[in-house]
Amino acid sequence: MPYCWEKSGWGDNDFTFSTVAGAHSGTKAMKVELTRRVEGDRKALITESATCAPPVTPGKQYDLGLWYKSTTPDTSLTLFRHDATAGWQYWTDLKTLEIAGSWTQATVRTPAVPAGTDRITWGVSVYGTGSATTDDYTMEQVADTLPPATCTGTAEQCANGKWDVLPTQNPVRSMHSVVLNNGKVLLIAGSGNSEEQFNAGTFTSAVYDPVAGTYKTIPTPKDMFCSGHVQLQDGRVLVMSGNKAFPVVGGHGYEGYKDSYIFDPVTETYSKTNDMNDGHWYPSATELGNGDIISFGGLREDSTGSVTAELWSDDEQKWLPLWQVNQTWSYWGLYPSMILMQDGRLFYSGSHVFGNGTPGTGSAIYDYDANVMTAVPGLQNKDERDQSASVLLPPAQDQKVLTIGGGNIDSNPDANRLTDIIDLKTANPAYTVGPPLPQGTVDLGAGPVAETGNQGKMYLSAVLLPDGKVLETGGALHNRANPVYESSIFDPATSTFDPVAPDPEERGYHSSAFLLPDGRVMTTGDNPGNGTWNHDVSIYTPPYLLKGARPTITSVIDNEWVYGDTQRITTDRPIAKAELIRPAAVTHSSDPNQRFVDLPLSVDGNNVDLNVTSNPNLAPPGWYMLFAVDANGVPSVAKWVHLQGPSALAAESTADAHVHSFADSLQGAVTEPGEKRTSQKVSPTISGCDRHYGSINVCVPTVFPDEVKKTTAARCAWLKTNDYGLLKINGKDDPLKLDPSKDGVACGAKDLKRR
Repeated sequence: MPYCWEKSGWGDNDFTFSTVAGAHSGTKAMKVELTRRVEGDRKALITESATCAPPVTPGKQYDLGLWYKSTTPDTSLTLFRHDATAGWQYWTDLKTLEIAGSWTQATVRTPAVPAGTDRITWGVSVYGTGSATTDDYTMEQVADTLPPATCTGTAEQCANGKWDVLPTQNPVRSMHSVVLNNGKVLLIAGSGNSEEQFNAGTFTSAVYDPVAGTYKTIPTPKDMFCSGHVQLQDGRVLVMSGNKAFPVVGGHGYEGYKDSYIFDPVTETYSKTNDMNDGHWYPSATELGNGDIISFGGLREDSTGSVTAELWSDDEQKWLPLWQVNQTWSYWGLYPSMILMQDGRLFYSGSHVFGNGTPGTGSAIYDYDANVMTAVPGLQNKDERDQSASVLLPPAQDQKVLTIGGGNIDSNPDANRLTDIIDLKTANPAYTVGPPLPQGTVDLGAGPVAETGNQGKMYLSAVLLPDGKVLETGGALHNRANPVYESSIFDPATSTFDPVAPDPEERGYHSSAFLLPDGRVMTTGDNPGNGTWNHDVSIYTPPYLLKGARPTITSVIDNEWVYGDTQRITTDRPIAKAELIRPAAVTHSSDPNQRFVDLPLSVDGNNVDLNVTSNPNLAPPGWYMLFAVDANGVPSVAKWVHLQGPSALAAESTADAHVHSFADSLQGAVTEPGEKRTSQKVSPTISGCDRHYGSINVCVPTVFPDEVKKTTAARCAWLKTNDYGLLKINGKDDPLKLDPSKDGVACGAKDLKRR
């Protein structure tokens, strides 16, 4: 190898490293060739040493260049960085190199150098049979061209952003929010958790237009209350299961049906698909790299827990029969957060809805192809992560997941302020303790007061922002009670939370928050235990929109994109980065498909070439919001682009996915598929509501918060403080002792006299 260059790579392949004549300049060039490959790659890298690896400055960007010839499309310019504490580590793939028979120049700009990084190294990875010959590597620091930002609001707003409550309310009781590829928002309510609407067969959705500020009510064929949903690669929305029946005292619990529908954003109508194999009230929904949708968990038609995995085939446009889907016969619970990893495996983060986490460590990696689950350690207090939020941190290439907060509706403790971070690039990933969630104020019945001790929140939302940070907002302290007013922005680069202005509205159970194409965040919903609904809608303007003029994407040459491709845009002024953000499909604090995919730049004035990942597992096929962001973190308004599915990969000149050897030495307990079974027994009170009291949309907690004494007077006082109103007794039992007079009404005057 030439001085200051080293051989690198991994996997099962046959390869040669050599220096060859016919260089671009001088007498020799480097050549890396693979003659056989099962997996892995080979690359020539600048030597990882203080002598050879060039120094860098955190926060700066660098233009890298080289000349190359290649006989395979499966080549990528791969970047590593040296962290002063953690040592050398993979950073990112910057650019896929096209086949070139003659010397061709490739240039690409690095992302901003992360804090703690003092040196970088890079080279061309070859991960398919063929060769890459390279020469004349260059590196140049990018000059600072943008003046400092100018505040366009008050000092408070520029530091913490601002909230506005819209004058027009959401007309439906929606707990599902899906951003469509035309910029509108589908708000799905079904019955809206209303027994009256369910009995009347009144099921609703609405489409909100953020530009016009208007709503259009959509006929909805079935009770999609607590269904699953995900955008398909063509932009339509797949909606699976929903509510077949509400619980009956002394009988069954919630029941999920097998029906499935597709919503078309063009016609704004629902159409039925074939049925799923099982009922799934509260199912997960994760898009895979080939455009298929995999779903787990939920409640069946008989209100037991579903152990049936479901697979929607993008090719066949239908749910596959049971025998065509790998089954572990495991019960994953309700809305299990299943996040697609860069190699196609699924990471179950431990975020879920209702009660305890799964047995064991509460988190796992599931390999669908091998059909095995491996426990992942480190998640704090895994049985109090009910309605926590988990998010794949920006950029997706970093493969880090943040899990925030949570509680437990069964035991009803104070929700916590725990956060956990896991790096799925490590050989044996494990959660590590993150910074504590900032505290806000909580309304315990007499108005907001400061949170104390370890009080945090459940029911919160986590939203990816175009500046590469994460907004967390909303939540409540207890089971459908005691709203928490707190919002903060998490910076993955520094692993810190920055408290910002809180949403002035209650945003607990059945609330959601999501990014709009203009860079603002919309929040909607709240459904406390007394059965009321908050129809107010809030809009958050983050600080980055109060820093002066925004960059503009003046043209997108083509909005149909292919993996491994280079796509040109023009901007009205210099930008520092660009990314794809998948539009939200969120409910119950859960949006496992949410992701921010970095697009490394090659810059020539206002012409910017965007280098698209070759790996569909990093950016599953579909419609994305394309943002351009300047050096002050100010984003453009998004343009919509379509990242095409597997059919776009048919050409021989198109690169295959560059997959890395991350998480390849798992040491957790391995679970093989169990014996085939029908279901998992689940308590009828799984939702944490005692149905002996009030109507079906009312939730009297099965366990009151710890500070409420176990007396009739104390419990009735708590219910009064939380505006429960008149509660009739359903049936003859009174497990919470709210009707000692036995007159059929809880907390009546006679009941309180008896104490």
